[in-house]
Amino acid sequence: MALGWISARGRALLLTGAVLAGPALAAASADIAALAGLERGRWEVRDLDSGETRPALCLGDPAQLIQLEHAGASCPSEVVASASGAATVQYSCSGRGFGHTHVRVETPRLIRIETQGLNNGRPFSRRFEAKRAGRC
Repeated sequence: MALGWISARGRALLLTGAVLAGPALAAASADIAALAGLERGRWEVRDLDSGETRPALCLGDPAQLIQLEHAGASCPSEVVASASGAATVQYSCSGRGFGHTHVRVETPRLIRIETQGLNNGRPFSRRFEAKRAGRC
């Protein structure tokens, strides 16, 4: 597997995440202090590199924002770092790939997301901005 586009530290974290079985992502969200203060509701997610906007999310569990490349899949995850303003999570989706996501909370209505990994055998590395856009 060629991961030259990821730093050595990132490769180690991603490969570790690909083989570790941690708690489910929803359970991990309780350990992510940075996400606790996010407002629930409709969130718009924009790719900062392409400018494309993804379909809006009705955010009940903020952990949905950790796993944008493997949305809807229930993937075991591990919280690598968690503080009041930022968090890093790695997850593994059996048969689909894995990801390593860093979230920085700007306000309870605006966050920045950096994510990289493999999705169905294809590498990804993306930066997103997610902001609350109203009620669901």
